[in-house]
Amino acid sequence: MDHNQMIRKDLRHSWHPYTQMSTLVADPPLLIERAEGLFLYDADGKKYYDAISSWWCVVHGHGHPRIREAVARQMEKLDHVLFAGATHEPAIRLAQRLAAISPEGLTRVFFSDNGSTAVEVALKMSLQYWRNVGKEGRASFLCLDRGYHGDTTGCMSVSGVEAFLRAFRPILFPARRVPAPYCYRCPEGKGYPACGVSCLNALGEALREGGDTVAALILEPLLLGAGGMIVYPPEYLSGASRLAREHGVHLILDEVATGFGRTGTMFACEQAGVSPDFLCLSKGLTSGTMPLAATLTTAEVYNAFLGDPDGGKTFYHGHTYTANPVGCAAALASLELFEEEGAVDRVARLAPRLAEGCRALADLPMVGDVRHIGMVAALELVRDKGTKEPLPGTAPLFREIRREGLRRGLFLRPLGNVVYLFLPQAVTRADMDDILDRFGETLREVLR
Repeated sequence: MDHNQMIRKDLRHSWHPYTQMSTLVADPPLLIERAEGLFLYDADGKKYYDAISSWWCVVHGHGHPRIREAVARQMEKLDHVLFAGATHEPAIRLAQRLAAISPEGLTRVFFSDNGSTAVEVALKMSLQYWRNVGKEGRASFLCLDRGYHGDTTGCMSVSGVEAFLRAFRPILFPARRVPAPYCYRCPEGKGYPACGVSCLNALGEALREGGDTVAALILEPLLLGAGGMIVYPPEYLSGASRLAREHGVHLILDEVATGFGRTGTMFACEQAGVSPDFLCLSKGLTSGTMPLAATLTTAEVYNAFLGDPDGGKTFYHGHTYTANPVGCAAALASLELFEEEGAVDRVARLAPRLAEGCRALADLPMVGDVRHIGMVAALELVRDKGTKEPLPGTAPLFREIRREGLRRGLFLRPLGNVVYLFLPQAVTRADMDDILDRFGETLREVLR
């Protein structure tokens, strides 16, 4: 079957995420046939840099032989078994390894399937913890107005990206949102670092007003992904952690996108010296090869769930594919590669080059802000640089950027009014120079 027939069948039966399907008739999806290393290959054999790590997942490049071999070996031995009343070596080894490399105090690992479920688990654990210790009144959550934590109901309830929420508000629980530390559009009209990160005051006020009704504060550390690739100062994260401790509430850190070396340290929270009560992981956990997630928490939280089986303290939550052996095998191979190939050190070494390359585009028309951290760089496009009036994310210009990127061998997916690179940690200096050249050419062509 030729690829045009395949696309027609796709449009007849498939329903793509975050996509207005009516637009795909004129602008059909790219038919990807295979992937290797940093590249995606379409049905015609043309290759494209996977410049967004296939939705922020790919760490070691596509098709790494070590991960492939680990998956194949595990499939020959044990493909799946329920994780209630049974266990297996890959899960045991992975839980032990995650506890060893995670911030201090995170000793217990609850496995699930994806980023949304990792966060959902943390929300439910926090809520039930307070119930188990006799503080049922702690049943509300604090979050950021630009935060995003997933698309399940609990995750949406503590997210703030309006486009993802408006159709579902009737089923969401209320949560208090505070202004995000969005330096380009500072909620207080100040500038960093002279501001002293005074945007923390709003968070402190919300915690004081919430008092003993607040269960937890949830944040994406240092980088708000779907909210616009907003990079914020480590001082905000460390201050938020301090405030959470002072007010006796849990701190949930969503490192689904930022974990596993993406920001220049294994976990972004390390850059602020923060150890949370819950750490949510997925995406890069298996380098995007298998669906797997983990929620890590402390002995204090875990111990609050122990007791009489009929006493109501059991955590009644689970997933069919919890701790799937094949996914765990992929994750173990990925973690071994971090040690052998020095992926985190490579990110720290190459991040300044990525920042430099994108800052060179700051003078282009409509580029209002350039921000970066680790392997992530983002350009926010505006109608007017003086007023910072944003371009609507539905503007045809963004579709043209995507198409021009494809013509130049770059797979991009603009996010609202933000064009960004989210590069695999396996990128080399030569790869990065090539990607930056193509990225610059794409934007100069469209924005000239």
